[in-house]
Amino acid sequence: MKKNIIKSISIVSCALCLLSSCSLDEYNPKEVTGDEILATYDGIYGMQAECYKPIYGQLFTVFDYLSMAECGTDIWWHSNNKKWAEQLFYYEELTTSTEKAWDKAFTQAYSALGIVNTVINRCDQITEKTEDVAILKAEAKYLRAFYHLLLTTYYGPITLVTEEPADNINLTPKRNTLTEIYTSITTDLKEAIDVLPVTPFEGNRARATKKAAKGLLCRAYIQGAGQNLSENGVSYWQRAQEEAEEFIANKAMYGADLYDDISDTWADTNNRKNKEALFVAAGIDACEDLDTYGYANSGNNKLFAHCYWGISNLADLDNTSDYATSYLYGKTNESHLAPSYYLLHCFNPTWDKRWENTFQTAFFNYSMVNSSDANYSYAKSQVKVVKDRSRDFCTKYGIDAGMKNKPIYPYVDLKITSFTNGGNQYTGRVWPLGVTSGDTAKLETVKKIYVVDYPVAKDDNRFFLYLYPNWADEYKDGYDKTGRIYASVAIDDLMTKNNSRYVASASEMTAIPDETSNVWQTWPSLNKFIWNYEGVYNSNNLQIRNGDIMVQRFAEIYLIAAEAEQHLGNSAKAAEYLNVLRERAKRASYTGDVKLQTATEDDIFDEYAREMCGEFQRWAILQRHGLATMKSRLKKYNVRADSAFVDRCYWRPISGTFLQQIDNTEEYGDNGYGTTAKSGLDGYLQ
Repeated sequence: MKKNIIKSISIVSCALCLLSSCSLDEYNPKEVTGDEILATYDGIYGMQAECYKPIYGQLFTVFDYLSMAECGTDIWWHSNNKKWAEQLFYYEELTTSTEKAWDKAFTQAYSALGIVNTVINRCDQITEKTEDVAILKAEAKYLRAFYHLLLTTYYGPITLVTEEPADNINLTPKRNTLTEIYTSITTDLKEAIDVLPVTPFEGNRARATKKAAKGLLCRAYIQGAGQNLSENGVSYWQRAQEEAEEFIANKAMYGADLYDDISDTWADTNNRKNKEALFVAAGIDACEDLDTYGYANSGNNKLFAHCYWGISNLADLDNTSDYATSYLYGKTNESHLAPSYYLLHCFNPTWDKRWENTFQTAFFNYSMVNSSDANYSYAKSQVKVVKDRSRDFCTKYGIDAGMKNKPIYPYVDLKITSFTNGGNQYTGRVWPLGVTSGDTAKLETVKKIYVVDYPVAKDDNRFFLYLYPNWADEYKDGYDKTGRIYASVAIDDLMTKNNSRYVASASEMTAIPDETSNVWQTWPSLNKFIWNYEGVYNSNNLQIRNGDIMVQRFAEIYLIAAEAEQHLGNSAKAAEYLNVLRERAKRASYTGDVKLQTATEDDIFDEYAREMCGEFQRWAILQRHGLATMKSRLKKYNVRADSAFVDRCYWRPISGTFLQQIDNTEEYGDNGYGTTAKSGLDGYLQ
């Protein structure tokens, strides 16, 4: 079975050689030639595959789009208050630009639209395999809606592209109104829903299906609702409610479902066959996709590296000489995205399993008993990691002095498997607590090695650092370090006293054992993008893991239904949809009631944060609730962003690359950022 849409490209490589490069030329890609090839099924099939390229090639594998979609919100800060990507994290010096994240997303989306339109227009000329051609055309309509929705969500009234590139490039493009844009999007999606199959064409999970189009239609209506749009006299809030509830009620008809247990949603074994996924940016599998491995940028997912603190900063504590290139954590030297005080405190870890399935807070080391390579730091014959406590790590890290000279054991054992394509794979299994014999028969397979069951037991000697949620019920009476061999740090102590940002030095910590330790550089790390299974690694580049990214998943539909119901005044009904997600996240051992009776707007924001944080949606959620709400939440939860946020930041700036290439720059406008005479928004925000 085909595992990645890129395989389609090899069908007609000669046709693809005629395609334009992925750059923006006056908001249209260069004209596609090769009419005779495009009049054949193989020709259109190969070109249609190119329409998917920006999704995994750039948008959902590098930090640019993630930073635009998640940063500058209430749920993320920059680690240690650094000045890096401050334009999107904090709106500081945000303006039109080239080669910045907002510029790249704009050009990447537009680069695909010309090809998408060519496919849509040329499909009608194909006389062979007409049923298959109809599916390819419907997929292209889904993609046209996808790219247009991305563009209008962040940049407001942009220019619709619904025709294939013409001989005469338009150097004076006009904006479309929001009504025109959303009408085009919803029309494309409705037409796609009617044609797309329930199961992906040719069994290729990377392709759009009926559930993907239905889910995107729900997202389009809820996003357009925030712009006060209506359809035939019916508000988009109402349309979002209707579409989401119909989707939920008839989920089997669309092939959509939820896992009963949230831990299954993020289990590594489900990464490439996730029943909750509506649409994925499909990663290349080194074990199976041998003919496509290494194509373009599709094997370069580095998202996890931006979400983890630099593990090498505590190299003395975990006894590793070079953790910047760890086989366990990878190369975590791009450490940026850290959860805000608000986001962390949204979670009640006492009952909510989404806590450890979202953040890694207990950090461990590894052995390689299954490896015969003597060059690795952990010899085959030795399972335990012996700590040299003679340098008094206990004093330095505030560890119980009774733990001096006692060993910390590895949590996982990594087995190395080598593939011609993809290089070494480092798959891990867990050493059960108390097993220190090195007997690999005792190793256990878990859903995800980076998900550590909460809370960490006092006598667990498999961890070197535990960042504990000091607000949780388990620690409300204080935290006793007696008998704990691992360094323990209260999460709130990693932030300034007013809880406005992470500390920027050891001296700023309210409680630190020793200023020579680097625990101030740690934080709870988003683990949604870090995977460990055969096929996910990329050669010897430990900064890359080619897992599937869920671009859309079914849980979002419950949130959309709740959001629409709450806005329409049906707070009890809204709570019912939220409770579905809360109940499946509830720990089996918890006997309390986690259901809401009614849902406020804040409840909606909180549940989105718990369920969807890091999934490329937070900025859009805030934006659609209006400028006043956006400003108020930044004021409460992201004070540095609030200090630089002004009204124009309600939209991202128009691409500088685009503005440099058109003749009517001053008229088109930059969305109010001051580099053009006009914002360009007047008359189009309806």
